[in-house]
Amino acid sequence: MRNLIICLLSVFFLQVGHSQIYEVGVFAGGSNFIGDVGATNYINPNASAFGLMLKWNRSPRHSWRVSVIYSDLIAKDGKSDDPRRIQRNYSFDSSLLEISAGMEFTFIEFDLHTADLKIAPYLYSGITTARHPNFYFSQNGELISENTHSWAYGIPMVLGVKSNISHHLVLGFEIGARYTFSDEIDGSVPDNPGRADLSFGNINSNDWYVFTGFTLTYTFGQRPCYCNF
Repeated sequence: MRNLIICLLSVFFLQVGHSQIYEVGVFAGGSNFIGDVGATNYINPNASAFGLMLKWNRSPRHSWRVSVIYSDLIAKDGKSDDPRRIQRNYSFDSSLLEISAGMEFTFIEFDLHTADLKIAPYLYSGITTARHPNFYFSQNGELISENTHSWAYGIPMVLGVKSNISHHLVLGFEIGARYTFSDEIDGSVPDNPGRADLSFGNINSNDWYVFTGFTLTYTFGQRPCYCNF
C-alpha cells in the first residue's frame, strides 16, 4: 500500500510538471475520395492535404491523438474504370476540413526516452467530423452549389509506421481511410429535401475518403512514471 501511495503521488506531481511526453507536428500528403462519383481506387491520392496534430503518449504502446487536416477533395467520373460513370461524366472539386480524436496503438514499445533508433508500425482509430460544402448535380450534369456546409461524422482506420530520426523528431508514414456516416459529400444526396428527385448512386453505401502522407512531430516532456498496479 505504501508503494502504491508513493507511485500515485509521483504520478500526480509529474502530471503537474508536464511530465508525460508529448508530440506536436504536421501532416502532409494527399487525399482521394471513394463514393458515387469518380474512381473507386482505395489508395489513389489526387489532391493535396495538410494539417496539424498533437499526441499525448500515455505509455510506450499507446497515445491519445488529436488532429486537424484540411484537404481538397476531387473526384472525376472520367478517371473511373466503370463505363457507366465515364459516360455520365460527373465531377467535383471541393474542400474538406477534418477534426479527429482517438487512440494510436503501437505494435511494439516505442519509448521516446531512449536514444537508440526505433521503427514501429501503428494503428489509429477514434472519431472524425469533417466540414464540407453542399452541392448537387442538375439533370444535365451541372454542379449546383447549395451555399451551405454540413458536418460528416466518421470512423478513421489508419495504418502507419514511424521512426525517431533524431532525439526530438519522429517521422511517420500513414494511410488512413475514413468511413463516414454521410452520403452527401459527393452531391449524390442533395442536402435540400426539395431536391431529393436528383439523388443518384447506391443509397446503401456511404462516402469514404482517404489520407495518405507523412507526419513529422517534435517531442518534449520528461520521463513519465508508468505504474504497474
